Amino acid sequence: MIRESLIMRIHYITGISALFVVAVHITMRLLMPFDSSIEYQNIIANYHNIAYSILLESILVLIAIHGFNGLRIMLLELRQNRLWENGVTIFTISAMMTVVAYGTRTIILAQGLGA
Repeated sequence: MIRESLIMRIHYITGISALFVVAVHITMRLLMPFDSSIEYQNIIANYHNIAYSILLESILVLIAIHGFNGLRIMLLELRQNRLWENGVTIFTISAMMTVVAYGTRTIILAQGLGA
């Protein structure tokens, strides 16, 4: 198993990184008026911009890792035994991978690369 200190280091790094990429995302959204930024054609145009798609994917991955690791930490506070810890870890990693896979699928479909 991975040492808890490494898991917490990952938690801190993903939290700080998520703050940075979300700040970039918000800054990019503020460059155009709100009304036009939520129009369908502008949203689809954002997905066709590869740099913006990479930004969205990084937000998705960082927040999923950070959020599910935070959930894992909270659930581990409920019980303190090896079986519970392993089950919670497997559940949170599986849930995180599912969320990332579905979000990535959405980004790919919005780019028009999928079927």
